[in-house]
Amino acid sequence: MVNLPIEYSDKKVTPFGGMSLMKRFLDQTGIRPYMSELPLPQPGSNRGYSPEHIIESFWLGIWTGASRYIHCDWLRYDTTLHSIFGWDKMPSQSTYSRFFGKFSQSLNTEVFPKWNHWFFDQIGLDNLTIDFDSTVITRYGDQQGSAKGYNPNKKGRNSHHPLMAFVSQTRMVANAWLRPGNTADSSSCKEFMEETFNDVLKDKRIGLVRADSGFYTQELLEYLETQHLNYVIATRMYSNVKNTIGGLDDWMPLTKGIDLNEMIFNHNDGKPRRYIIVRKKIEDRPKASGKILFEDLPGYRYSCYVTNLDLPLDQIWNIYNTRADCENRIKELKQDFGLDNFCLQDFWATEASFRCIMIAYNLMSLFRYFALNDNKTATLKTLKVYCFALGAWKVKHANRKVLKIALPIEKRNWMDGLFSQIKNLSPPFIYPNA
Repeated sequence: MVNLPIEYSDKKVTPFGGMSLMKRFLDQTGIRPYMSELPLPQPGSNRGYSPEHIIESFWLGIWTGASRYIHCDWLRYDTTLHSIFGWDKMPSQSTYSRFFGKFSQSLNTEVFPKWNHWFFDQIGLDNLTIDFDSTVITRYGDQQGSAKGYNPNKKGRNSHHPLMAFVSQTRMVANAWLRPGNTADSSSCKEFMEETFNDVLKDKRIGLVRADSGFYTQELLEYLETQHLNYVIATRMYSNVKNTIGGLDDWMPLTKGIDLNEMIFNHNDGKPRRYIIVRKKIEDRPKASGKILFEDLPGYRYSCYVTNLDLPLDQIWNIYNTRADCENRIKELKQDFGLDNFCLQDFWATEASFRCIMIAYNLMSLFRYFALNDNKTATLKTLKVYCFALGAWKVKHANRKVLKIALPIEKRNWMDGLFSQIKNLSPPFIYPNA
């Protein structure tokens, strides 16, 4: 086998010419001028980068594969990518650290709910289903808020324990808070819900709230009921819940290996509520979720949900089951958007970058839904191969600058169609209510 000879060129080529699609899409959303209205930290000198420039550069780093601040540095040498976004240069790793280091708890609370509210105000969709969840982000240093707590994947390691709220219909993040790793599951959940409903989604109607068992407290159930919100929430298997389930008869078979039941139950400090119980036979459903509750019935796993919906048992269980999609969103955020790795020493600085990542994720979700009608659920990793990782360079043609994108002839009409579709987009971005 003969190797091709190697030569070098000074030609300014970018491996991400397809990012010109994303730049034009950002222009259509109007997010850049809106950022100038937010009270973002300003540069300390006339030579400093504007906050809009820093945040867009941070997003671009994530979209092109960065999972740490140091990875964003390589974009400083991609002058063609600078030209696509209209920049003379791009920030360094230390610029990002200094910028996010200027955020405080009060500034995060002032900026991000307002920003997220503006974002969802651009989306034509109402009667939302909101999924609340938490996750664990393992840390390997001594960052503020990094502490030992519940960490199923890295037992004994320090972590952060964020809260997240997802809009089911759009596969987007409505709100997100960072919490210390030793925080209890239910800590700050009510305050998080209040900010989500009263600030971020204050102009939207909430049709349903779903949450995992970390949100199963009397305080939260009472809060949702006072707000007249429908809910289905997974139940913690406390001993009194378990004992009541053990006395149930007349199980309703749904399908092979799955039976349903219901009960009216109340804790000592709560009012009677409706509970739906799902029993799964391990022999028929070896990978089914749930807990083994009874030593004399080791062949069954049980799950339990509390709800104020007046619907048949199977419908309520099916309604809750579709909530599992938010686990896929968390997985994508960790694998493709660097959620695990963008971390600074200061807790509120880390939270600011964490919440900026959520906006980068939402923008990409909006792009893939409205610009790529034939690939609405593609992950960022797929999108990079699909339409972003295209070699490109600048040339002067007829006394004007032109971006040349390397693309086979048979794909050029498809790419022209994407540019045309983006050009015709404008808020509000209308999602179907189905």
